[in-house]
Amino acid sequence: MRFNNVCVDAISYVLPDDAVTSAQVESRLAPLYRRLGLPCGVLEGMSGIRSRRFWPPGTMPSEISMRSAEMVMDAAQVDRSTIGALVHGSICRDFVEPATACLVHRGLGLSSKCVVYDVSNACLGLLNGMLQVATMIELGQIEMGIVCGTESTRDVVDHTIDLLNADLSLTRARINNVFAALTFGSASAAVLLAHRRRSKTGTRLLGATLEAYSEGALRSHTDLDSSITGKVPRLLEVDSAGLLEEGISATADNFRSFLLELDWSRRSIERTICHQVGARACRMLIDALGVAKGRECFTFEEYGNTGAVAIPLTLAHTTERSEPPPGSQIALVGTGAGINSLAMAIEWQGTATAMSAPAETSGFCRQPESGGIRSVDEAT
Repeated sequence: MRFNNVCVDAISYVLPDDAVTSAQVESRLAPLYRRLGLPCGVLEGMSGIRSRRFWPPGTMPSEISMRSAEMVMDAAQVDRSTIGALVHGSICRDFVEPATACLVHRGLGLSSKCVVYDVSNACLGLLNGMLQVATMIELGQIEMGIVCGTESTRDVVDHTIDLLNADLSLTRARINNVFAALTFGSASAAVLLAHRRRSKTGTRLLGATLEAYSEGALRSHTDLDSSITGKVPRLLEVDSAGLLEEGISATADNFRSFLLELDWSRRSIERTICHQVGARACRMLIDALGVAKGRECFTFEEYGNTGAVAIPLTLAHTTERSEPPPGSQIALVGTGAGINSLAMAIEWQGTATAMSAPAETSGFCRQPESGGIRSVDEAT
């Protein structure tokens, strides 16, 4: 699909102050490590993730999403009465109902005519929201819209650590599929899209392609919805090898369609931003896409896997710290459990960026190194 009238006018992100290193996570897993004879450094070696960040206990996603959305409006200097849609797209949300977007809408004081809803699609929620808002703008239904979201993962990581230490049936063979939950990080982001006649930047959202490969729907899943079962969730277990293989295959297939749809070449793409899972997965995906080396951008090493927030967060980082030349082609290439793939094309002319991040970490954006442990067995 192609867009002729959609621009990306501002991006914002908010990062928590509380940084937790992989070494600190492992120190809490001492009972498990002793029992299985695991050396320290396995978690970082497997994932390439040095640290992740967490909001204070009890923080609700809507609280931080309000900040992100407020910041993106301030950065673009727009009147909130002009916002025609507000979509909340992170995995994390306040409640099963109402939609978290309703709480953000209320907090921001947006118009009662504003379209308000949540989008849930694993790590593609914010990109799906951007696609939907872009379609509304292209059809002339609205002139501006915001897509925002906040991942809050402290409880998931804490709960996983407790269960790992308590479950004496765990073996090395199962650890690889459970460790994924320990890579999660927290962050928030928002994107303001505008009709080109209202745009102050001229940075175009040119189009997108997407494909669904639902044969892999159960490669990665949580427990049943606790609102149905009333039970405490069990460990999040991921068929890591199967999910990695099928996810990369699906994304590479969709990327070929993306290049044809946009009439782009791999060499012409100035920057490629893909989902921020970990070092090995990102390295393999970049190889499969065949894009020019040295133009890929990552933030997972410092912030972990920030879910649906990862791609807009990394887009803001790379463009804020190193402005792409006018006319640069930027590819956003997302993959979500399910398995779904969505690629978006941006023609860069500049945009407003607002950040709220600890000073010692702002500006971090780099590509992964080639080393690292791929499984717990490689560590011993």
